[in-house]
Amino acid sequence: MPRYTVWGVTGVPEIGPGDDLVALIAAAIEASLAEDPEAALQHGDILVVTSKIVSKAEGMQVPVSEREKAISQDTVRVVAERVHPGGVTRIVETRHGLIMAAAGIDTSNVPDGLALRLPEDPDRSALALCSGLRERFGVSLGVIITDTLGRPWRVGQTDVAIGAAGIVVTDDLRGGVDANGRPLNVTITVLADELAGAADLVKGKASGIPVAVVRGLGRLVTGLDAPGARSLVRGVDDDMFRFGSAEAYRLGYEAAQAELRDRTDDQTSERVKQD
Repeated sequence: MPRYTVWGVTGVPEIGPGDDLVALIAAAIEASLAEDPEAALQHGDILVVTSKIVSKAEGMQVPVSEREKAISQDTVRVVAERVHPGGVTRIVETRHGLIMAAAGIDTSNVPDGLALRLPEDPDRSALALCSGLRERFGVSLGVIITDTLGRPWRVGQTDVAIGAAGIVVTDDLRGGVDANGRPLNVTITVLADELAGAADLVKGKASGIPVAVVRGLGRLVTGLDAPGARSLVRGVDDDMFRFGSAEAYRLGYEAAQAELRDRTDDQTSERVKQD
């Protein structure tokens, strides 16, 4: 019977700039073995790590007073902006290719007076963790770095993969058939995001558990040269929802007005020539 298990790794301390995440995660896992020997890492395990501790170790903290500046620095383009009684919400594309509120910069689970940016390069961070943990424990494992974001048409937030190493991030089913023999033409399962969501059920947002282990899906663990989470970003040509509704309307209106002006100018020039 197909199955997998997920559990949280307790005992990871508060992380600060420059901390060795490989050593701290490894120490927390090793400390848990007296109570639960089955928690020893095995070939095929996948570690799911909250981006918060990665950012803290990489020194991505900024003063709260500089949060808006940091959002602007990490923004490639504004997707949507809405004014509400509590302020202004900006949905932006980050330098990582992610579509997130406030470029993923927030103040949750950080000391007072600070805000936290996303890791500089989550795939690179995942690769460093994966390489270090493989060497430390002598097993082939995968690593996913997660963050929380909202989704169009859906209430609330969920965790997704923003960095990955040593795992297969998608299962491309195109060209196959379903259980009834019908062709699958567009189905690509985003395995990394599904694992991120599953792991968050045991990590949570307020439990102080930033790392989880997934066991039973060793078929997804692969070489360190596999594509990371950046490969999950949809390209511009395939992006049907590139802007918010108000922004898309404004851009369409402005384009139509520009086209109308061009036509009017052309007609005026033609009449002048005829005269």
